[in-house]
Amino acid sequence: MSLQLNPATSADLQTLSSQLGRIPRGVVGVAARCVCGAPAVVATAPRLEDGSPFPTTFYLTLPSLVRALSTVEASGKMGYYQQLLSEDEGLAVEYRRAHLEYIAARGRIGQQMGVGEVPEIAGVSAGGMPERVKCLHALVGHALAVGKGVNPIGDLVLADLAASGLWDSKRCSCE
Repeated sequence: MSLQLNPATSADLQTLSSQLGRIPRGVVGVAARCVCGAPAVVATAPRLEDGSPFPTTFYLTLPSLVRALSTVEASGKMGYYQQLLSEDEGLAVEYRRAHLEYIAARGRIGQQMGVGEVPEIAGVSAGGMPERVKCLHALVGHALAVGKGVNPIGDLVLADLAASGLWDSKRCSCE
């Protein structure tokens, strides 16, 4: 895994507020950026300031990518990814590894933040892992945060987005 968190600057937090339409909660750092430098994925604490557990460690914030993924989800393509997962044992093995890596990354972030274990979300990752494809936003957020080769469904979705012209990590599509 190649997770490299950059501290969120005050400018990043302002951009995040604009992207999300609200004040961001539990931001630990920026886990991935658009080629222009805008935050694309933030890492969040496993427990928010108000004490709530927060399982979505890698939160996708880039509006153009959020919209592109919403389009893909609405098209029914998630069924295709789910079918691939159920038919390809090698893919399923890698997806289960991604699930474990996600949980481990959240644990490391929690330890660094002094939060420790969060029993309410123990064993829970995101996006439907390890058996289902449920939320492409979470899977792509994870893939962008940790780099290619960790989350196979996230990687596949990113490749499909680029091939279709909906979104490409090599091109800025910020507003």
